[in-house]
Amino acid sequence: MALDLSGKKILLGLTGGIAAYKSAEICRELKKLGAEVRVVMSRGACEFIRPLTMQALSGNEVHTQLLNPDAEAGMGHIELAKWPDLILVAPASANFIAKYAAGIADDLLTTLLLATDATVFVAPAMNQAMWRHSVTQRNICELGSVMGDKLMFVGPAEGEQACGDIGPGRLLEPNQIIGVIIDYLCADEKTKPLAGKRVIITAGPTREAIDPVRYITNHSSGKMGYALAEAFLNAGAEVSIVSGPCHIQASPAIHIVSVESALDMFHAVNGLVDQGCDVFVGCAAVADYRPVKVADKKIKKSESDSSQLVITLEQNPDILASVGARKNKPFTVGFAAETHDVLEYARGKLQRKNLDLIVANDISISGQGFNSELNEVCLITRDEELRLALDQKTRLAEKIAAYISNRIL
Repeated sequence: MALDLSGKKILLGLTGGIAAYKSAEICRELKKLGAEVRVVMSRGACEFIRPLTMQALSGNEVHTQLLNPDAEAGMGHIELAKWPDLILVAPASANFIAKYAAGIADDLLTTLLLATDATVFVAPAMNQAMWRHSVTQRNICELGSVMGDKLMFVGPAEGEQACGDIGPGRLLEPNQIIGVIIDYLCADEKTKPLAGKRVIITAGPTREAIDPVRYITNHSSGKMGYALAEAFLNAGAEVSIVSGPCHIQASPAIHIVSVESALDMFHAVNGLVDQGCDVFVGCAAVADYRPVKVADKKIKKSESDSSQLVITLEQNPDILASVGARKNKPFTVGFAAETHDVLEYARGKLQRKNLDLIVANDISISGQGFNSELNEVCLITRDEELRLALDQKTRLAEKIAAYISNRIL
């Protein structure tokens, strides 16, 4: 998988909004991939993040003024408009989108956009009510109609917002935005080693109902599974996620099957595998047991004379083992999240469930694993063990996908 943006020139525009803090991560990651990044900030953006921060991350002077005497002596804003291979506006506020749609050029960023021939990527970030407003939607439609394939909207995501509202309007995560940029800038030269391959991934927790309002679950966030899905997609695969309850936005090209319980996940996985796949990755934290009986009404304390409530559990079907036991099984990958004797338990699981690869990690270590952006894992096969040092889950996912690609090709 080619993740090299060396020689690519990206102009990153920031507008006002709390999501501007994510722009720092976008800038840093683009630089790590080899891109040259120049930053333009609106007056509103400077209220949320300092230009000095973006200067340190980009390694270039940050542009904030339209009429800068030193720059304009050489028609600076016109030269800046001609410079990039691509312009990314992240975050893009409702105000910015409205001005762009109306052709207003009253600051450096909006002026550049009217003077450039580069493709513009707009990553919206605003309150859910502002995003849903008919005027905002009209502006978006108008921009799409006028700009055609010279403009692309990236997001927004849906979820909890800084104001407490829940709905569409969140800025996509930096890795998702960068994935779109990579796909565009490297469309011709990026290798797609898994083109034509089909990958199925399970992600997130399961919920095992006790009664209509209570359930048994775990701390899995689904971040690793979704990061793997993006990595396999970037490698050219057709990707499906069978996902327990998560609040993560995936690329539109990824097929999502949402489930609740382990039984739901078992049936969904086997239905997809029956249709054929090359790689199956069991990354979900699936409940081993479920209540034998689910109450049809909320259980009340007053309904029992005892101070204890006894719930009888029965074992759930083993999804990973069921795939591993197939006669013509795909390349089957499991995860072992353990609190002790991590490698020993992982090796046993590899053999017992007839896996081709298991990814082991120690969830007892604070700051990694469940509900964290970081992880440290060991890749174990029948003939090799490879430790991947503590890193962002997105980068670990890329390394795991590349390792699997090398194994199956």
